[in-house]
Amino acid sequence: MTMNATTRSRTCCGALGAALVLASASGIAATRDAAYPNRPIRLIVPYPPGSGTDFTAREVGAQFAKALRQPVVIDNRPGGAATLGHTVAARSAPDGYTLLLGTTGGLVSGPALMGTKIPYDPLKDFATIGLATYVPYSLVLAGNLPASNVREFIDLAKASPGKLNFGSPGVGTPNHLGGAQLMTLTGIQMVHVPYKGGAPVVADLLGGQIQLAFQGLLQVLPHHRTGRLKVIGIGHPQRLRSAPDIPAIAETIPGFYNTGWWGIVAPAGTPKPIIDKLNAVMVKALATPEMIQRFEVNGLEPASSTPEGYHRMIRDDLQSWRKLIKDAKISVDVLP
Repeated sequence: MTMNATTRSRTCCGALGAALVLASASGIAATRDAAYPNRPIRLIVPYPPGSGTDFTAREVGAQFAKALRQPVVIDNRPGGAATLGHTVAARSAPDGYTLLLGTTGGLVSGPALMGTKIPYDPLKDFATIGLATYVPYSLVLAGNLPASNVREFIDLAKASPGKLNFGSPGVGTPNHLGGAQLMTLTGIQMVHVPYKGGAPVVADLLGGQIQLAFQGLLQVLPHHRTGRLKVIGIGHPQRLRSAPDIPAIAETIPGFYNTGWWGIVAPAGTPKPIIDKLNAVMVKALATPEMIQRFEVNGLEPASSTPEGYHRMIRDDLQSWRKLIKDAKISVDVLP
């Protein structure tokens, strides 16, 4: 069929109009993203104030505020083993004005353990911005336990099957799964004692009610230095720059890995120019000697990544933790 001149004219005008609408929309979006931010940014922390997560969020938030010239307001939303704060973030507008300190508990161990009981998908409901820090868990023993290194501890545990108790802040936490992984890789048998937080775990370690735990290094180093507790290994693949005298557990048990991480994510659909702008601020700030020192003093290992690299880390760790939970036959009926 041959179009007449009038039809061709209308078709061309229609195509031109559509092109102008698209160009206008793209221009508006580009202008909006280029102007970002023009009001305060909320940074959700899925744990209470005063925690290592709170410290990390405030350090990164201060760098955002300095670089972007807008206040960053910390919004602590503890609860549900970190899943409450993640849920709030996942349901927020994807405009760059709500960010979240994403954690291993909220993006990996919780979803791996509780599956569809969690009201968000860790891979689909967030736009990853970048990794901020590794959180290596340490294997810490009560001071009176007759073992001074990982090998001696494994030998002791094998000689006393089911007689050693290890504490954690709850079922399915990275701390709990560190103990489960240790049993899976070595064949030892221990009794898991879940608590409602890390502080009572350390208190009972000091009091002798439990014999060991996997804890953040900052929580136990002061007691390690006085001899009341013994930190015998780190769950990171290699020794930490901040504690080079403490061996990696993997030096004795190849393949052992019990390192958490925290990073910044946003609701899915957040424009890529905003994601890239925030990532650039993080990468630059986390490479400075001042930031590195502040993180290491607090028992953390500062790190950075591309948005895509952080997403791959979440995906890969999710697969690994699901396998570990299945192999260790860990289950939970309700949210902790």
